[in-house]
Amino acid sequence: MKDLERNSVQLVTIAEEEAGQRIDNYLLRVCKGVPKSHIYRILRSGEVRVNKGRIDQLYRLETGDVVRIPPIRIAEKAAGSAPVPGAEFAIVHEDSHLLVIDKPAGVAVHGGSGVSYGVIEQLRAARPQAKFLELVHRLDRETSGLLLLAKKRSALTNLHEQMRDGTTDKRYLTLVSGNWTNPRQHVKLPLHKYTTSDGERRVVVQAGGQEAHTVFNLLRRWEGFALLEAELKTGRTHQIRVHLASSGFPIAGDEKYGDFALNKQLQKANNTRGALKRMFLHAYRITFQHPETDKPMTLTAPLPAECERFLVSLGQPTSKHS
Repeated sequence: MKDLERNSVQLVTIAEEEAGQRIDNYLLRVCKGVPKSHIYRILRSGEVRVNKGRIDQLYRLETGDVVRIPPIRIAEKAAGSAPVPGAEFAIVHEDSHLLVIDKPAGVAVHGGSGVSYGVIEQLRAARPQAKFLELVHRLDRETSGLLLLAKKRSALTNLHEQMRDGTTDKRYLTLVSGNWTNPRQHVKLPLHKYTTSDGERRVVVQAGGQEAHTVFNLLRRWEGFALLEAELKTGRTHQIRVHLASSGFPIAGDEKYGDFALNKQLQKANNTRGALKRMFLHAYRITFQHPETDKPMTLTAPLPAECERFLVSLGQPTSKHS
């Protein structure tokens, strides 16, 4: 269910895909534009009912529950605010439980932090019939590649459990600046998350921060650059970017943690090298168990054309590793 007629009482029957979530979270999702405080007020007052009975905000919905939602008045949207444009993205895999897309660089996964909408809002707008569609995990706006979305709550819960248990295997391709030598290197540096005074999320290596572990495998090397495969053992915000920058090998094109002078040079092509106008970080492979069948699945997304072109412009690598 996507939009509610808000000037009359609604009786909504909960579908299988919507079961298992708390009533407050359900209302916050379907009553778009209604302030949180108002949602909790109508819950406390008993105006929201399930199967004709009062419930509290912690009640978990079950398949077949009939939810009574009272008339809800919302403020008119600010003049000039445009509706979210529906969009589809390159689909890597889709079935009744999962949607896996190849997200382009430069697109946020969700709205917020100065972005009015992202992939999830655009997909919901493009699929108004979808009863349930939620992000399983996130990718930075500047990162391209595999993004998992759940089409059922049971699939979301199952995949979150797999990620918590460390049974999923996520691999990224990244180009770093510097003379990388180790064929395989473990980086274990604790990460601390904070917000700057202008609201920007940042991460720094700091004692007492969250434990974080990345394994880097050397794939190809050029003079001054190396193509690495990054294997996530934990899934912290900006983990790969900060682990590499703190180790002295910033990601090419990383505007937040990278080598800013180099990035400026990379944006312009020269006689021998093409231009790189994005961060070179791509989620290219993920392995997990299908939430319904338990069968192992490995999905891949090829390196985007602009990254591939930049590698070609670097010429023959000085060494290759399998």
